[in-house]
Amino acid sequence: MRARRFIATTLMLAGAPVLLAALPAEAAPRTPVGFADGAGIHVERVQRIDDRQYAVRVGTAALGRAVDVRILLPTGYERRPHSSRNTARYPVLYLFHGTNGRAADWVEKGDAEATTAGKPLITVMPDAGFDGDGGGWFTDWADPKTKLGPSKWETFHVGQLVPWIDRNLRTVAARRGRAIAGLSQGGFGAMSYAARHPDMFASATSFSGAPDIAHDPVTAVGAYGIISFVAAAYDGVPPDSIFGSRFTDEINWRGHDPATLASNLRGTRLSLSTATGLPGPLDHGIPDPAAIGIEALTHQSTLSFHRRLQQLKIPSRFDDYTFGTHTFPYWARDLRQETGPLMRAFAAPSRPPARVSYASIDRTWTQWGWTISLARRAPREFSNLSDATSKGFTLKASGTATVTTPPSYRPGTRYTVTVSGHRITTEASASGRLAFTLPPTPNGKVTTVRATIGRA
Repeated sequence: MRARRFIATTLMLAGAPVLLAALPAEAAPRTPVGFADGAGIHVERVQRIDDRQYAVRVGTAALGRAVDVRILLPTGYERRPHSSRNTARYPVLYLFHGTNGRAADWVEKGDAEATTAGKPLITVMPDAGFDGDGGGWFTDWADPKTKLGPSKWETFHVGQLVPWIDRNLRTVAARRGRAIAGLSQGGFGAMSYAARHPDMFASATSFSGAPDIAHDPVTAVGAYGIISFVAAAYDGVPPDSIFGSRFTDEINWRGHDPATLASNLRGTRLSLSTATGLPGPLDHGIPDPAAIGIEALTHQSTLSFHRRLQQLKIPSRFDDYTFGTHTFPYWARDLRQETGPLMRAFAAPSRPPARVSYASIDRTWTQWGWTISLARRAPREFSNLSDATSKGFTLKASGTATVTTPPSYRPGTRYTVTVSGHRITTEASASGRLAFTLPPTPNGKVTTVRATIGRA
């Protein structure tokens, strides 16, 4: 066979060379993708694997060390200059690996490149742990001073990676153009991020995931044992490093638990795939006992989460295929079966909610244009915004709340906020937002108040 000629290209990004790996000369793009620093991410190395796939090594202070991100671009994303097709924007699927996994897993084991071929979709597969260890469990760790460093995984994935991808690639940079999915621990992460940030992701999918770690008492006991074991055995850190103690920091577990936060997922497209762990048609030879046992545990967690969704009358695509173990042949099949419905959902996105409801344990949070900042005694405690429209809202919280509204008002116009007999007059900003501070709750206790908003 004729030997193929190769070339190497070096890009200068943020003043530093970022090497693109050797490519067949005839496949070299006229307009290669450049990845620049931004959103707290520093690009250390870029390797072009093939005409669709990039491996990017990035550093961030949120993690304290470099990690990998695999990116699959749509066929034809890289076009010659002035081509009428090189301005198209694409939705993004953020796709997570599981425990002991790496960024490349979905490509090397899960057939992601073939599954997404020919589809107008960008697929982003980041590390969710360090060098194939037990993983970060998709949260900013309760203890940021372990030997693994800050381990602010939610900050990295949600606060940095998403805006960095939007800056570097031609994405549909809005909720309607983002989906999130993962296997096993990554399935938990997909549902947790979607529940904590429902205004960022239109769709969330769990393949053999653990979407209930704190709501159902029986499931919670098993989840605590598994997460503690993973932290100690695979991450090499104290068992309570990730979410804190299940006994003294239960609120932090609940505040990241998709089942507890399930009401936040109303209006999000949800998809769940699971099996019992009994060997199925894609198992060959003697099944791995661990793959049987882990799938049985995630099956229980998924069933518990699904029951929670049913109780709240939140629809989901639910596939309990019974026979199957905790292995990649099933997840590769799950991804193939999920891609079609996902692309149809991108083509017909749901509208933002007319009335906003959201629950969080954070002191300050922003969702659907509403920002709530709480001065309170407890570092973590649930606050609930409900039935929020331009005419008013209900807030359940403790302490003193400062509220910033969406841009729903006439700039420069004065409005009155009435709450518990108090009248607060404020003027809409140039962007059409109102900002005001509510009276403190009695004795700093959790209190429910109703606020109405009208022209002054």
